[in-house]
Amino acid sequence: MSIEQALNERSGGKCELCSAEQNLSVYEVPPVDSNSDKCVLVCQTCREQIEGADLDHNHWRCLSDSMWSAVPVVQVMAWRMLNRLDSEPWAQDLLEMLYLDDELLAWAKSGAAAADFGVPTFDSNGAQLAAGDTVTLIKDLDVKGTTFTAKRGTSVRGISLTDNPEHIEGRVNGVRIVILTKYVKKA
Repeated sequence: MSIEQALNERSGGKCELCSAEQNLSVYEVPPVDSNSDKCVLVCQTCREQIEGADLDHNHWRCLSDSMWSAVPVVQVMAWRMLNRLDSEPWAQDLLEMLYLDDELLAWAKSGAAAADFGVPTFDSNGAQLAAGDTVTLIKDLDVKGTTFTAKRGTSVRGISLTDNPEHIEGRVNGVRIVILTKYVKKA
């Protein structure tokens, strides 16, 4: 059985990301080793946006369903696309709900271009940060616009990178805030 036939059978003849039924093709998820466990069946619209720079943010709302797939490669693609859509509040919320075990998360990060803004982001110790990492605050921080202080030692899970390498975003006490990288260390 060919890879395309296996994927058609697995997906029921639908795009595994958005459920479209036309113009389907095999997309090999990097790093590639050409077996059906590392490929997804995607429509032309998804493929063009995965491979291109421009994203139709509304098209990707479909990830709220596909991220719950039992197929690991679909979960990896959902994670990568949600990271690329990180400027959207709904995508941030979905990304915080998505759980990948350590092996899948490593695979998702290994091929993700979400953090590629040209300049890498580093913590206070010089460790490179990636979207989805967990960091620990190394200083008490007054959070502007709120009445609380983010305490030293607080873990911030599932951080998001910004186009400024000196800033990251994360949730502290349920509030999404911007944090200076000089005040965090990678956990």
